Parts: sequence; C-alpha cells; structure tokens
Amino acid sequence: MTPQDEYPISGQAVDGRLLDPLSVIEGTDWATLEHAYGMALDTPLRLLQLLDEDPEVQAGALGLLDMSVLHQESLYSATAPAALYVAAVLNDPRTLASHENYSTCDDRPRPLRAALLEWLGQIADAVAYGETIDEQDGNDPGVSDAVRAVRGTILDAVAPHLLDPAPAVREAALNATIALLQSPELTGRISGAARTLRQLLAESTDRRERATITLTIGAWGEDTACWLADPDPAIRACAALSRGCAGNTEATRTILRALLDPEAIDSWFLEPTPADPWAGAPLPHIEGRLRHALLAAAIERTADFEELLPAALASVPFCSNLTIAEDWGPLLAAAFPSGYDEGADLTPAQHGYLEALADRDACWRYTHLVTSWFDDIGLPADRTAIRTILAGPQRGSREAGCGRGRAGIPHGSSDVSPPTSASAWARNGAMTQTRTRPPASSR
Repeated sequence: MTPQDEYPISGQAVDGRLLDPLSVIEGTDWATLEHAYGMALDTPLRLLQLLDEDPEVQAGALGLLDMSVLHQESLYSATAPAALYVAAVLNDPRTLASHENYSTCDDRPRPLRAALLEWLGQIADAVAYGETIDEQDGNDPGVSDAVRAVRGTILDAVAPHLLDPAPAVREAALNATIALLQSPELTGRISGAARTLRQLLAESTDRRERATITLTIGAWGEDTACWLADPDPAIRACAALSRGCAGNTEATRTILRALLDPEAIDSWFLEPTPADPWAGAPLPHIEGRLRHALLAAAIERTADFEELLPAALASVPFCSNLTIAEDWGPLLAAAFPSGYDEGADLTPAQHGYLEALADRDACWRYTHLVTSWFDDIGLPADRTAIRTILAGPQRGSREAGCGRGRAGIPHGSSDVSPPTSASAWARNGAMTQTRTRPPASSR
C-alpha cells in the first residue's frame, strides 16, 4: 500500500477529467481524517459552504478551511481531499461572487475563484517544500505524499483559468500553476503551460502580468530570446534574465543598457523595499529587487570590470551601507576579482569606481555593516584610507584598457560607454546596479 492509500480519496480524475465534486465529499471517509484542530468531520460542511449563495458565508468557509487544513502552511490528512473538492468547483458560477475578506492577510475585493486558486497554490507550495532537498517538511507520514499524488488533477482544473477574462483570476491561476509545476512528476506539463502563457503574453497589455509570464517561462528553461525585441524595456530586461539567455550577446547588452538608468527600472513595478516591505508584490523567480537581479546577471555575464563600469557608476546614487550585499559589495568584488594587494596600482576602472564610492556619504555610515566585504577584498573599510589609495598612481590609461568584452560591446561604444571621468559621470546623475559573488564571510 502506498502512503497516499492511507487516506483514500474518491473523486480523483478519470481519464484526466474531474469527477463531480460531491463524489469527493461522499466518497471520503472524513471520520478517519484530521486537520489542525482534530477530526475533520466539519470539513465537508466548510467545503459545501464555498458554494453558498451568500459571499459572506463563502468567505468565512474559506477562512476556516485555511485555518484547519492548511494551518500555517502545514498539511494534514484532510488537505488532499479538500484540495480536490476545491479544484472540482473552480468552474462553478458561484465562485464568481466577490468579497474582500477571503484571506485574513489580504483584503482585496476579488472573486472567490481567485481566492480558491490562490489557496490551491499555497497548498502546492507547502507540499513542494522539502521535496527536492534533504529536509523534513514536518507533516505526518503519508500526508505530503497524498497531496503530491493529486497535483496533476489539481493542475488539470487550474490550467484553463490561465486565460480567464478576470485579471485577478489569471494572476492566481498563474501563481498556482507555478507552484504546481515545481513537482518533478509534472515537468512534462511545462511545455503545454508555456504555450498557453505565450498566448496570454501576446494578448495582455498589463506590464506586471507580461513580466511575470516572461520570468516564469525563462525560469522553466523555455526560450525567451524573442522578447529581447519587445517594445517594453521592462519585458526586454525580464527576457534577458532567463538562464537560456546567459550566453546571448544581445541579452547581455539589454541588461547593461537597462542598468544605465536604475531609476527607470525602479519605476517599472511597485516592489517591496526595506523601507516599505508592503509597498508592492515581489516578482516571481526574483530574489529581492529586479534592479539587483539585473546587476547580478551583469556581473555573471561580463568578462571584466571595465565592461561593468558604466552600470557600476550609475548605481552609486542608489548605494548605501544598507545595500552593500545587493549592489556595491558585489561590484567591488567584481572590480577586484583577485583581491587588492596593498600598494598595488589601481586600474582606471577600479580607480573610477572607488572614487565614486568615496564621494557617496551614505555608503560610509556605520561601517561595521560593510567591513566584511572590504576584508574579503583586502581593502580598508575606511573612507580616508580609500582616498589615500586613490591618491596613489594608476596603472596605464583608460584607452590602454579598451577592448571588447564577452558581451561584444566595444568599450567606448555609444550605448554603454563610461564617461571620461568617474566624477563627471556621478555628477551627471547616470544611475544603475549589479551583483557579484558573495564574500566568504557570513553577512
């Protein structure tokens, strides 16, 4: 007997089709199942209330289900049949009722269908935890396996809503699809989902939706090069981030060009910031801010720091002691890939970037926050000491260092070339950012 057989569930797909939702209710022995508060005898009632004519009752039912069968992202023996029932009723017209309190932490008015899709996505995320890493998920034996066994059936119900006319439903369906396709058993479904998303991308006029789709298709390993010519610079940048574009010269040029104006990048989407973590929703498949992800990709894909210098200098007005792990710390590591030897001559690119940082007051507050980065490189974490180094000789000239980097961009070309002086660049207000390898010490 397989682990999922411990929790017999009727109503699973037959020939890829969902059975009537009532068969899930009537064919499941709820007395043998549990949720966070004990026996799951009340779960069938909550499931049936999802289709009540009163949106207030629907919202209350979903809230109780969330607290019981998905309590703090933990799974229970009642979770799999509850998820199957929810998947089976997604097409019911009663799920179009709108309410603002389907979730205790989200008061956006939206259709119940969107909230149910979101809930299924949360279950899929919870069950994916620990699946591909050697770590226990904390659920009772057999529970996670039972949920994993029905993901394909749930995906069958979710996928059609990727093209739903309601934006909130499409967004929830996309997030749920992303979560479900984390399953190693469902990788064969990715190409079909990608085809649907390509259709939506061609039809959508919403920037965030199009960016989410582009990032998702790229994260799945699908080709995104066709969107490097998209009229929207935000979509071009998201397409360039795809790992499939890592060796694409035009993708690298796209990232470097975008990084010349980090203020514009920050205007593309409302994203959470350390100052306001609730300012907006994070983009999928991106850790942190999009600007920092673009910097990270630029560092990984360019051959030398001179190629990065325009982006590095443009990022300086956005740097502070609090952002060193996301921008100027990795850039310093890229500028000194072999570390700094005391007394060594600086290259023009190294000198230009250090000079711009030395002029940036916000980088030198509470220097204990930045010291480890400097220690890893061999530079002093002291502004005065940096200026002493800057007063020393430089190695060669900027012209002597010109050439062609891995991205195929001639240093000195009009689209990403640095100005003749770092100070002039900083004064002119050009802006951007990047990432490099993390330092050896813990942050």
